[in-house]
This record gives sequence, C-alpha cells and structure tokens, in this order.
Amino acid sequence: MLFTKISVVLATLAASVFAAPHKRQLAQVITTCTEPNTVALTFDDGPYYYIYDISRTLAAANATGTFFFNGNNYGCIYNADNAKRIKYAHDHGHQVASHTWGHKDLATLTWDEIHDEMWRVEEALLKITGAYPAFTRPPFGSYNDLVRQAAAVRGQALANWDFETGDAVGVTVPEQYAKIDELIARHPNTILSLQHETIASTMTEVLPYFLQQLQGAGYRLVSVAECTGLPAYQYVTEPQQPDETWQC
Repeated sequence: MLFTKISVVLATLAASVFAAPHKRQLAQVITTCTEPNTVALTFDDGPYYYIYDISRTLAAANATGTFFFNGNNYGCIYNADNAKRIKYAHDHGHQVASHTWGHKDLATLTWDEIHDEMWRVEEALLKITGAYPAFTRPPFGSYNDLVRQAAAVRGQALANWDFETGDAVGVTVPEQYAKIDELIARHPNTILSLQHETIASTMTEVLPYFLQQLQGAGYRLVSVAECTGLPAYQYVTEPQQPDETWQC
C-alpha cells in the first residue's frame, strides 16, 4: 500500500517537474529556528569519514544533528562506505537532508538542471535510509525564485543558517572559539548553525567546545525539523538493498 502511495506521489511530482515552468509557488526559505531556546547544529558536504566521531560527540551531549549530504562531492553517495555512513547517522537519530548532488550553485542552473541536482540525491537518501527528505540546503546558500519554485514542486523547504563558524573558509580554531563566545554572550533565542562534516578541526576541537558552551547556556540541541516544528521527511519506508542502480 505504501509503495502504491509513493508511486502516485512520484508520478504527480514528475508531471509537475516536466510541465512548462510557469509561475509556481515558492518554497519556504528557513534561516532561523522558531522553537524557543533551541539550537540546530548542521553539518554540510558529507558523507565523510568524520561522521562517526561527530555523531558520538553529539550523542554524548544529548544533541541531535542534521546532516546535509551531497550525492557526488567527496565521493559517490552509493559507495559502500558512504552509504554506511549515511545509514549510521539516520539510524542514530540524526536528521538526514539534501545538499544536492554535485554541490553546484543552483542559482546558475536551468530548471531541468536544478531538478537533476535535487532528485538524484533525494532518490539516493530514500534508497539508503528509507526516508524521503523534506529539507534541502542549497550549496553556498545560493538560490533564486527558479530554485524556490523547483524546491516547492519537490516538497522541499530550503534551509540556510543564521550562524556559521567559518570552518570551511579558513577561519582558525581560536577565531571560531571567539565567534562562538560572542554568540553565547548575545544569547539569541534560537540558533541555526553551519559547520562542515569534512573539516578535522570541527570534529576534534570546535564542535566539543561549541557543545559545551551551548549546554552551559541552557539551550536544547535539536534537529532542524524539531527547531522549526516541521516534518523531517515527506514519507518513510524501508531502506533498499544495493543493486545495479546504486552508482554515480
């Protein structure tokens, strides 16, 4: 019965995607949490081999993370090790979401190219975890109305952020500590942060410090879905077994 429902959803989606792109509804763009006293810690550019340590560090702090995965950025998402990493994060209670297929600037792409970047990673996450994501993070935080229209057709919200440590652009660890200290001193009602799963110092130094400071300030450390009150997934079914379609 569930697979019948999924087939209907996908058929409807396909009809919408390939129709002429007239003016459509615009997807919601999320830049902040809405649930008071929450922090959503998010990690881009995986799956990567630091994910296990990040997950364990989050679990030790009773925190839920959100991982925005690419399909083919630091390696193919269907690679056995990468698929295992994604399933590990999902099965350990973290939210999995899309960071698009190849980490391209969506605002520079055509309608068909945007959908290709979106659907390929959505399909992969569904196959690997059984969960069809409801959130996409556009690479570089870049989007335009065409991207928002495509995301709306696909049932996706676009999730950006209101705080970043700067780990992927060369900000030093002491400088990241200072940014965190300034943030905690301001004590905003909510925080939606950006870090990167692919940076060693994020995993070994900055994340543990960030968690300690956030806990000391009394925040609840939750997923993007929890901090916005929105569903993490459009639907959930059983994960699939690898077959000849699991390739980039």
